[in-house]
Amino acid sequence: MGRDVPATQFSRDDRRRYRDKLKRSLDVLARMLGEARFDAERPLAGLEIELNLVDDQGEPAMKNAEVLDAISAPDWDTELGQFNVEINVEPRELGGSGLVELEQTVRNSLNHAEEQARTVGGHMVLVGILPTLKESDLSEATLSANPRYKLLNEQIFAARGEDLRIAIDGVERLHTYADSITPEAACTSVQLHLQVSPRNFAAHWNAAQAIAGPQVAVAANSPYLFGKELWRETRLSLFEQATDTRPDELKAQGVRPRVWFGDRWITSVFDLFEENARYFPALLPICDDEDPAMVLEAGGVPTLSELTLHNGTVYRWNRPVYDISGGLPHLRVENRVLPAGPSVADILANAAFYYGLMRVLPFAERPVWTQMSFSAASDNLRAAARHGIDARLYWPGLGEVTASELILRRLLPLAHDGLNLWGCDPKCRDRLLGIVEQRCLTGVTGATWQVRKVREHGGGHEGLRRMTLEYMANMHTNEPVHQWG
Repeated sequence: MGRDVPATQFSRDDRRRYRDKLKRSLDVLARMLGEARFDAERPLAGLEIELNLVDDQGEPAMKNAEVLDAISAPDWDTELGQFNVEINVEPRELGGSGLVELEQTVRNSLNHAEEQARTVGGHMVLVGILPTLKESDLSEATLSANPRYKLLNEQIFAARGEDLRIAIDGVERLHTYADSITPEAACTSVQLHLQVSPRNFAAHWNAAQAIAGPQVAVAANSPYLFGKELWRETRLSLFEQATDTRPDELKAQGVRPRVWFGDRWITSVFDLFEENARYFPALLPICDDEDPAMVLEAGGVPTLSELTLHNGTVYRWNRPVYDISGGLPHLRVENRVLPAGPSVADILANAAFYYGLMRVLPFAERPVWTQMSFSAASDNLRAAARHGIDARLYWPGLGEVTASELILRRLLPLAHDGLNLWGCDPKCRDRLLGIVEQRCLTGVTGATWQVRKVREHGGGHEGLRRMTLEYMANMHTNEPVHQWG
């Protein structure tokens, strides 16, 4: 969920002041890092889950304002499109029954939200891209009412100076244009947060980058867009293109996209914030009245609002987060590669896999990122998005192997060890990691299930619609997707 901003227009002076304030915030962040002014690591699992809204026929329902009024709960909020909502789940301890409690919390919230959504003709769907979306469903008129989204739309198109081109070549080909950023709303994801200390941040971020490919391969759940079968996790390519501020000429010059994997391993969290300021012009140059240096000198904790706002408009697949809780600043790694769904059980299985690996890989005697190139990690993510569970991925000591082999032979045992180190309940550990294992053994992910069902239903929009209704029914059973019929 992005920060709310007022509707406004920006002058050249606004942009100059914002750039100066951003540089001052970076200087203050550097001082805070040097003086160890941050809260320590805490094994807390936090989740943000984006969802789609549909009507009784499985078609998109532009009803998020009505649905949120009906739900009337502070942990639910708008997202970019009127057919999107988001739930923010309070962080929980990873040890003991923490993951079980997290799953139950999400299920209870989702069940309540579904009951309330039905009263206004809506239903919740946990899926990476809503299969029944049509191009005609996505226009500036379907942006949510929050002024932030209108401003983002205006600023991205002002930077581009032309319509967005969306081109994805997969099983089928999609080449089209968009006159708003609303296609981004088609991308619904799960974001996993982990609080880490400044000292250990680089190791955690590097580890998260290294496992992004395997994460996507085993969790792929976005095979359709605008009626076409494209990549197994089409969401990644769509998101990259739907927020791209670069016309073709800037792409040819090597200007970096705002949806970015990165181009190197890092040695400090400061590297990421500094790159964001150095490479990316401000989209929302809004300054507050805080002088962060004066706040720090007085013994306070600066909000660094310009830095955090700018950071929120650079869409790294693993994003650094600066935040304040209980009067103390802290840092989080925000993992953004995963699609929503298919079920809450599947989401928690993906989370257990990630958190388990993140307890082991950052502390390895010979870290994985010292044994593979950054480009190999980037190539893994691209291959996983395109081919899903059938992707071939590189891993040190194994070479290029299938995603299933890599996960079964190398990564699942590490995740198992990691959850043990977190103190996770053994029954919970085995159940959740067993879901990941069975996806690898059966070859069934959300993406492969969707494709099979659409073909069984005869294809076309009617096949997508019937599959979506069946998907929703299975989702509410909370059975993992490999057990769906």
